[in-house]
Amino acid sequence: MSQSSTKNLGDLRVEIDSLDSEILELLNKRAAASLAVGAIKAGSSDQIFKPFREQEVLRGLIKRNPGTLPPEHLEAIYREIISSSRRLQRPERVVYLGPEGTFSYFAGLQHMGRQADLIPKNNFEDIFVAVSKGEADLGIIPLENSLKGTVGQNVDLFMRYPVFIQAELYHRISHGLMTKGADISEIKTVYSHSKALEQCTGWLRANMPGAELVSVESTAKAAQMVAENDGPIAAVGHVKLANLFGLHVAAEAIEDLPDNWTRFLIIGPRPGQEDKRDKTSLLFTTPDRPGALVEVLNELSGHDINMTKLESRPALGEKWKYMFFVDLQGDLGADEHASLIEDLKGRCLTFKILGCYPAGAQDGSKF
Repeated sequence: MSQSSTKNLGDLRVEIDSLDSEILELLNKRAAASLAVGAIKAGSSDQIFKPFREQEVLRGLIKRNPGTLPPEHLEAIYREIISSSRRLQRPERVVYLGPEGTFSYFAGLQHMGRQADLIPKNNFEDIFVAVSKGEADLGIIPLENSLKGTVGQNVDLFMRYPVFIQAELYHRISHGLMTKGADISEIKTVYSHSKALEQCTGWLRANMPGAELVSVESTAKAAQMVAENDGPIAAVGHVKLANLFGLHVAAEAIEDLPDNWTRFLIIGPRPGQEDKRDKTSLLFTTPDRPGALVEVLNELSGHDINMTKLESRPALGEKWKYMFFVDLQGDLGADEHASLIEDLKGRCLTFKILGCYPAGAQDGSKF
């Protein structure tokens, strides 16, 4: 028999209390070290948010984890420890597309932790304005969805505002049906954002054929409407909305295509300052002549740089002119690529490095 199995419940509780005291002492020592780091950074332009350093810490912990605690539990615990450390150094204002309870909000919680000041904005442009003017330290924007493609408006906004990509994160989009407790068969009206309703149409028609589907401004607004009104109504959205609004989750994972992910970007007013970066995003325009784009792509290929995304967008204010958004593997901000950058600038009319940053894990984890 194991040692723990021979102990009674009282002994185990005493042991847990003792371990909690040790953990508390260590957490306070870590907090004191974070405050010391903050004191060193005070008055400097050094950023508090260090996405690669956070990845490095989590990877190291996962690798050293001796066993019993599952990796996903360890990540969740340390996400909040790191969030607390950042706040002790300097409070961070993080803007996102509101209201509270949107997928952008939950993506922010997933990556930034609960100690970041998450501030809702009414639209994407307000996020770019707040970050570019220094009214916010960071912003969270969706760039593309695995099923619906790129959010073109946000690519356009990179042309208009001087902001830079700090990190990326992948967030699974899964919807639940939430009510005040009514049975699914009784529901007459289902509220949600139009995109969420589209993604769940098959399930809703199969399971609630008589229900009216009503589009509202956000999934969070839909949950609020259900919470504030009585009757046979339901909302579709992130299942964690149920906790925010005191609702019952009547069904989970009701989306018609389950492998649905959104890639979010964290943007800031200055380029990322970390030494280790493994992904680069560019935005450029080319001269209006045959082969201009091919010349740029050949330059990248000739330096053995892999391109993972290429998308064209209409150039703002210029008819039949286009800009190109490109994702590349590797850090084009490194000194070894200085001559390549100059060559690319020479072949483009406009050229901007949107960011060199750590690539996010496409399973949604931070490591």
